Amino acid sequence: MTDVSPLCRVEDIPDAGAHAVRVDSATGGFDLVLLREGAAVFAYHNECPHAGRALDYVPGRFLVKDRRIICAAHGASFAVDTGACLGGPCRSGLFAVPVDVVDGWVRLKEAA
Repeated sequence: MTDVSPLCRVEDIPDAGAHAVRVDSATGGFDLVLLREGAAVFAYHNECPHAGRALDYVPGRFLVKDRRIICAAHGASFAVDTGACLGGPCRSGLFAVPVDVVDGWVRLKEAA
């Protein structure tokens, strides 16, 4: 098993809320939005599939209500637990990134 750097502590993500993290990579990296419902954590690219805009209304601040994350640019809404498009101008859901919670740390899930 290789070492996977942690993204954040679970408690850094407000319950029923969101937290932004940056993942560095050899190709420049990418931004994720981490959403939490109790002990469950879900991760998606911080990009709305409608127009490629970031989901946050200011860096690191997201609109999350009634188990939906809402794109600040055009109002598309997505299910917190699946990333599925629930309404607004979107034709597809959010791009999910698998994560694990290990000893209270959120980490990218290792490829099998």
